[in-house]
Amino acid sequence: MSNGVTIGQAAAFVGVTVKTVRHYHKLGLVEEPERDSSGYRRYGSADLLRLVQARTLAAAGVPLAEIGALLDADAARFAAALVDVERQLTERIEELAVRRDTLHRLGDGNRALLPDRAVALLERMPGLGFTAEEVAAAREGLVLARALVPEGFDDHLAHVEHALRDPRFVALSKRAAECAAWEPDDPRIAELATAMADHYLASPAQLKIVTGLQARTESATRYEMIARHGEEEAPAAARLATLVEARLRAAGVRIPGPRPR
Repeated sequence: MSNGVTIGQAAAFVGVTVKTVRHYHKLGLVEEPERDSSGYRRYGSADLLRLVQARTLAAAGVPLAEIGALLDADAARFAAALVDVERQLTERIEELAVRRDTLHRLGDGNRALLPDRAVALLERMPGLGFTAEEVAAAREGLVLARALVPEGFDDHLAHVEHALRDPRFVALSKRAAECAAWEPDDPRIAELATAMADHYLASPAQLKIVTGLQARTESATRYEMIARHGEEEAPAAARLATLVEARLRAAGVRIPGPRPR
């Protein structure tokens, strides 16, 4: 290095192109060395260090227009600037990690829409005897709850997780799913509504499955979208939900009133 290296060798050492080195010269980030007796510009260690600093800061996202001032700053200011650049890089790394995780989740429709905890709940349901159609309906309800009342979703999920440990709740839920195939005037619907309402009233923690989301919003419209999803195709299920809610209201439970139909 007694005579320095050529611009091509300097570019290779730094990891950039000759064109980039010349661009740095043009911007004033790195001064061009004097030519030697052979007419070549020779880059010494100080020049190479400046090139490495400029390239590293540029790669870290520092605008080229700001790099010159940083390189010319005193040691304390330069060190502080490096700390700030590191912080920004950390934030970018975290953001990219989130994007990578989202990309991986796209291969699984459930994970693209729901957090792992909700997916785990859905995966438990077949083992409890729920059919594929019933799991799909539960998935739809969870997606709606997360989209419409995101601030209450984690609590709602916790209430459902707890309730699924109760065999009585599971049995009533399966029976409610079965009633979708009944006629709307089937007398069993009223009996099931009474059993469900009584169970909820005797289990305050499980009652929050019904009341928890609506307590987070004053919008009866949003509540009904979540509570009544899929009922257009199942009039019997709509009647069951209406009867359950009526019995709960009669017991003093606050639930948004039905809209005119």
